[in-house]
Amino acid sequence: GQLQSEINRFDGQLQQLQSQGQQALTQLQQGGQPENVIQQQTVNVQNQVNSKKNEILQKKNQALQQLDQVQKLEMGQEVGQGQVESFFTAKQGDNLVKKMQVEIVLEDGVIKEVRGEL
Repeated sequence: GQLQSEINRFDGQLQQLQSQGQQALTQLQQGGQPENVIQQQTVNVQNQVNSKKNEILQKKNQALQQLDQVQKLEMGQEVGQGQVESFFTAKQGDNLVKKMQVEIVLEDGVIKEVRGEL
């Protein structure tokens, strides 16, 4: 699903980064600069590529962990996704605690159930 597409996108970004890094290094070699300048710029390019590569790998690992968790879920099992802030109507006599403890259950992005007092 969506997580697998994200992982594939990260793989594509890694390949593109590798290709761009290789291209930059080739241009440096052909630039006619003094050897010490080429070496320094090569180190700079490699550092930039490695930094971006680590960033992409970190995001890919997060997606892989999420995919692993999703695959371990049983059908129909609920997963806490986070909190949403919203406005709601309140009037004198309403129980504020109950109003603030509403749960919205989504299935494939569609509201399946509203639990609690709106």
